[in-house]
Amino acid sequence: MKKLGLVGGMGPESTIPYYHDIVYGVQEALGQSVFPELSIESVNVFDVLRLCGEQKFDELTEYLMKAINNLAKSGADFAALSANTPHIVFDRLKEKSPIPLISIVEATCEEAKQKELKKIGLLGTIFTMTGEFFKEPFVKNGIQVVIPSEEEMKLINEKISTELELGIVKEETLLSFQQIISRMKDENSIEAIVLGCTELPMLLNDDVSPVSCLDTMQIHINAIINTILDRDLEDAHN
Repeated sequence: MKKLGLVGGMGPESTIPYYHDIVYGVQEALGQSVFPELSIESVNVFDVLRLCGEQKFDELTEYLMKAINNLAKSGADFAALSANTPHIVFDRLKEKSPIPLISIVEATCEEAKQKELKKIGLLGTIFTMTGEFFKEPFVKNGIQVVIPSEEEMKLINEKISTELELGIVKEETLLSFQQIISRMKDENSIEAIVLGCTELPMLLNDDVSPVSCLDTMQIHINAIINTILDRDLEDAHN
C-alpha cells in the first residue's frame, strides 16, 4: 500500500471524515483487519481563505508547499488537499511537489463524465464558484457549469465561513440552499449539483437536495483509497 499525506485543517470538520472514511474504506476494500499508513499536516483554513481573498497566490502556494514538503519528509508516497478552494493553486503545487498530488477537481470531473452529465450546478466558497480553476476541466470535457446568482453566492460563502467551517448546521441554511438549487434546476436545467466545498455534505446530500449531488469530498476520498491500493480508475468503476 502507498502512504498518503493529507493536508488537512481546511477545515477540521472535513478533515475528520477524510481520515475516518479513508482508513475504514481501505479496510473494507481489502476485507482484512488492516489500516493504511498516513500522515496529516493541518493548516489554518482562515489563512488559506485570507490569501485567496487578497489574491496572494504565490504566498498561498508557499504556505501549502510547506505542508506538502513536511508530508513528503514523513514518507508519504503521494498527497492530497482536503478542500476545494486551495485547488486554485493546484497546478503550481503540482509543479513544485516532490510527490504526486491527487486533485479533487479532476476526480469530480471524472465522476461527472462517468455519469454522462452535461450540465451541472456548482456550490462552494466564493473563490470556487467565481474562479475558473474548478470549471476548466469540466468545460474541456463538454460539461457546462452553472453558478448561482451574485446574491446567492454571497449567502453561500457567508454560511460556509461562519457556520459550516465551525461545525454549525442550521435548518434555515439548508432551506436557503434548497431554494437556490431548486431555482437553478428550474431556470438553468442543471442535472446535478456539485458540493464544491468539503463542508457542504454536512448540510446537503441526495436525500435533501432537489437534484442529485456530486459530493467532491467522497469522490476525492474514493480516488485517494484507489491510489493507496494502487488501483487505476477503470478498476475503480468496475
